Amino acid sequence: MITQITSIDPLIPKMRHDHYSRRIRSHFQAYGGEYDFCRFFLIKNDEKELGLIALFNSSMLASTFEGCELSADEIAEIIMFIAMNKPLSCELEKAYIPALLEGLPEYKTDKRTQFRYKPRGDSPKLDVDDVPSLTDVYKILASSFPAIANSYELWLTDMSHRVRRGLAQSFLLGDYTTATIQYIIDRVVLVGHVATVPEERGKLHARKLLYWIGERLSKDGFEVILFARPHRVSYYNEIGFEPVGVDLVLERKNDIDE
Repeated sequence: MITQITSIDPLIPKMRHDHYSRRIRSHFQAYGGEYDFCRFFLIKNDEKELGLIALFNSSMLASTFEGCELSADEIAEIIMFIAMNKPLSCELEKAYIPALLEGLPEYKTDKRTQFRYKPRGDSPKLDVDDVPSLTDVYKILASSFPAIANSYELWLTDMSHRVRRGLAQSFLLGDYTTATIQYIIDRVVLVGHVATVPEERGKLHARKLLYWIGERLSKDGFEVILFARPHRVSYYNEIGFEPVGVDLVLERKNDIDE
């Protein structure tokens, strides 16, 4: 059974210590459960509570609780839930993706590698703005991420909201390279939206900024992670990130192909 809830606070002790749970928690800490664009659902059966689903704008995240597994019936219900809500992307534990894919022909999988930064204890000297104008950050991101380029007001509202709550942060190197912390939960930091303006690409700016971020945040006691396509393993290894796992994301075919 999947039922909508307005608070996940009582359920946090049951949640796994993984990316999916942290992402769900970051959405709840940012907005709570009272908005139409940010909704939370409890997965349960007659015996116990099994996990959580979050719908945030056009994306879905799901995570089972510690020690819980989903049965075939529960997977079938999640398939129906996805088919009804039609999120652009669905993230959850890799073990369930093949079964979901069988029941969702309009989706396909995208493989990605999770990386964790391994500090070297050698913080580079780099002139990084760690409290930049979000408008300046957006100008760089818009040159690399088409979805963001068409959603300035939505991106700015969400990002500024999360920054004020200590859930996110942007970094700016010069006026050409940026990277964003997408959540800070349980002293784990997810880095994403790394971009350099076209005329400055190929000059190692992003590599230097990611190394600086990894060293600085590791020194402050944070675990730094990011996700990237598997073919980028050697690139991130050279910076100081090591692969720690591979997961699969469901993405709607029509939206990808168009």
